[in-house]
Amino acid sequence: MNRVQAAPPAAPGFRMRMPGGGRLLLAACLGSLLVLVLFFQSITKPEPAVRTDPKPGKSRRSPLQTLYNGDQPELFAAQRSLQGRREHLEQGCLSHKRKRQVLSPEDLKHLIVDDKHSLIYCYVPKVACTNWKRVLMVLTSEGRYINPLAIPANEAHIAGNLRTLSEFTVPEINRRLRSYLKFIFVRDPFERLVSAYRNKFTRSYNTAFHKRYGTKIIRRNRPDPEPEALEKGSDVSFPEFVQYLVDPRTQREEPFNEHWERVHSLCHPCLIHYDVVGKYETLEPDSQAVLELAGVDGTLQFPSSGKSTRTDGNMAAHFFKHISPFYQKKLFNLYRMDFLLFNYSTPEYLRTR
Repeated sequence: MNRVQAAPPAAPGFRMRMPGGGRLLLAACLGSLLVLVLFFQSITKPEPAVRTDPKPGKSRRSPLQTLYNGDQPELFAAQRSLQGRREHLEQGCLSHKRKRQVLSPEDLKHLIVDDKHSLIYCYVPKVACTNWKRVLMVLTSEGRYINPLAIPANEAHIAGNLRTLSEFTVPEINRRLRSYLKFIFVRDPFERLVSAYRNKFTRSYNTAFHKRYGTKIIRRNRPDPEPEALEKGSDVSFPEFVQYLVDPRTQREEPFNEHWERVHSLCHPCLIHYDVVGKYETLEPDSQAVLELAGVDGTLQFPSSGKSTRTDGNMAAHFFKHISPFYQKKLFNLYRMDFLLFNYSTPEYLRTR
């Protein structure tokens, strides 16, 4: 069972003696700051839950109960596929993740909560997260929003428009993890990486990223850079971006930006039990399955992608053609866990020898 527990009250080596009341206060303070999410290794039946706003003729069961009861014929095919992904993820976690981890509230900021429909969604940038945020804004807005595509993309990303799991107390986090449907959408790691590079470093309007990251990448990896490049950071090449990612100094200085951070580091799938693992490659049917489980498929449709230059395997292969086998191998090792946990094969275009 997903469960959040307070962390131990004192670190080893803490020597100052305190009265009993002081120790209890310290433990309470630390417990409110640190939570330990325990990954439950088998599928559990959800606790009894009743939807607070059932519609006439609709099931009063929560999305989690609907998924695991498995008695709706229209969901049979989707449930088999989703179960296979859950089982693969669980086995991957058992095989490759050894350490338990203490998570802070900061680690739960990617988990968006919809209390009305009993949903928790971990958003992953460059995996249709803008459209999923739009959908959740419609679901949680009490009628303020009706059409997801009418919501501007920049508005969907404004902090505060949606609640995250980090905003709740430890008991409230526990209750939601135990009784809400938790879902995530993932993508081929290198296609997602190329998509992030194209969006953040080849678009003229992303000046904030150019200044924040581009100038640093150029200063570190480009011999004799032009003064304009050092000032603007707007012409980072993909090989320079890869060098920046695999350089050990990068993560020592600061965490990866969320657009190229590994999914297992953003969403902690070996610590939080996700009921639905959707994939970008099957985005529409997987999204439809989530909406059906939430009981809103009759009133809301997931927006279809209108992009004509979507980053796919062929485009990723084109970008990786200019990366040496040495750096390809280092980059694959960096993202290896995402490949393993979410059942993505090593790309055929990769040259690691």
